[in-house]
Amino acid sequence: MSHAYDLILFDLDGTLIETAPEIADAVNDTLDEFELPLVTQQQVNDWIGHGTRELLIQALAFVGHESADVVRSSARFQTIEAAFSGHYQRRCGTRSHLYPQVRETLHTLREARVKLVVMTNKEGRYTQTVLDAHQLAPLFDHVISGDTLPVKKPNPAGVEHCMARFGVARARTLFVGDSSIDVATARNAGITVWALPYGYNMGEPIEACQPDRVIADLSALREPQGTAR
Repeated sequence: MSHAYDLILFDLDGTLIETAPEIADAVNDTLDEFELPLVTQQQVNDWIGHGTRELLIQALAFVGHESADVVRSSARFQTIEAAFSGHYQRRCGTRSHLYPQVRETLHTLREARVKLVVMTNKEGRYTQTVLDAHQLAPLFDHVISGDTLPVKKPNPAGVEHCMARFGVARARTLFVGDSSIDVATARNAGITVWALPYGYNMGEPIEACQPDRVIADLSALREPQGTAR
């Protein structure tokens, strides 16, 4: 099967895997350990997108009635972040699941010799744990996490890196995500972007971000010749 794209980059949380429930569990495990008020699932959903560290900062800022900058510079943040790391590593895979058509579509794309990349703002140690928990790592040719490069999404450096790595032109590269950050990343890189409506877009409908196409699930990538539109 030929395909309209030779390189497809995927966001992780909210695009390939529903991870929000176990992220919320890990955040609340951490808050409870330090005797702080807990947060809701919806709050965590709305904080997803800028990386797990930033999400924890937002949660601490909210419960402590402080600014994010105050949290970042606080003497005990490193201690709290280390505790969160342990809680999240233990929670990975406990309440997350693949979205419909993810595994089947990735297998089909690999058979079509499309290069597949995960590009997420989640820190690398968590990215690998999540991919391993769902046996997805072998299906990808490359992984770019939030700490792989000096910058992260929506900076286009990760996209540029992958196009150079695999020798693929912009016109043959596609980004698939679920948020305004993903759409902005693709726009900044000058590539096509398709978006999914079921993920985490900070409470806003994905259509408002004006991706090139909104798809119901990843099976759209298995259309004849992977028709780009």
